[in-house]
Amino acid sequence: MTTPIDLFHRLIEGLAEGRYDELSSLYAEDAVVEQPTAVPRPRRLEGRQAVHALFTGNIGATMRLVAHDVVVHETTDPEVIVAEYRNTVESFKTGRTTENANILVIRARGGLLAHTRDYHDYLKLAAVRGSIEPVIDAYAQAPAHVPGPVAPRPAELADRKSPLGVFQRLCFGVSDARWAELPDLYAEQTDVRHPFLPDAPVLKTRDDLRAHFASAGELGIRVQATDLVTYQSADPEVIIGEFGYEGELGGKPFRINNIFVVRVRDGLVVESRDYGDHLALAATAGRLPELFASLDDQPS
Repeated sequence: MTTPIDLFHRLIEGLAEGRYDELSSLYAEDAVVEQPTAVPRPRRLEGRQAVHALFTGNIGATMRLVAHDVVVHETTDPEVIVAEYRNTVESFKTGRTTENANILVIRARGGLLAHTRDYHDYLKLAAVRGSIEPVIDAYAQAPAHVPGPVAPRPAELADRKSPLGVFQRLCFGVSDARWAELPDLYAEQTDVRHPFLPDAPVLKTRDDLRAHFASAGELGIRVQATDLVTYQSADPEVIIGEFGYEGELGGKPFRINNIFVVRVRDGLVVESRDYGDHLALAATAGRLPELFASLDDQPS
């Protein structure tokens, strides 16, 4: 039987080989593809025909994508995997190349891709195309974000030492601005990365996390975590969590969609890769040019 892992590898191999006309055959007729961090707003495609148009149009006509550094997380749901990987991206228009991070949540059923949630580093994709203006214009022209309802928290959080319990306390601790307490969720020696944020330092110690959260507190950003969906890895130490932060900055409402891959050992985070929509936050703050300027491969 064709497994979710088989389908993922066929997908990235087809992209690398430029077989864009064939890729939609990996998807179910009623497949759903979501892009929670798309510019300027999350995107949802429904049906194989829409997926085919994506591959043969926007992607196939503009760039080549070669995946490497692939890490696949099998989960306790046999239909679901989570795949982290990097792409070497080549723009056909500019001839430039760059590296970008990606993470996909894949649900397969009946030997076909039924539902995927695709998070990509759109900042790097804009850079390799050679201009930041289309991204700035897209956010400027997008309708204002309309805040949605914040999902109620569980009546009781999971065990404090479990991966789920630690992840819940992290999300809701940020919501409650408990900046001084959050570092205690992490081990003294840890490894926290933000793959979608250029030049973000690796946070290696609890003291690093203390400074990180203190800085967040000084910015005065208030957010509420909502729509938490978690996937327990086959590795009992690892949990993957998707969620949104609903917030307001300078009178502007915003939403940041995130997915974290968190390793918890003895009740503490020893490793975390936090994929967040830094483009959406920068757009809300009016700081897109500064964010682009932080790239090594800056667009003109």
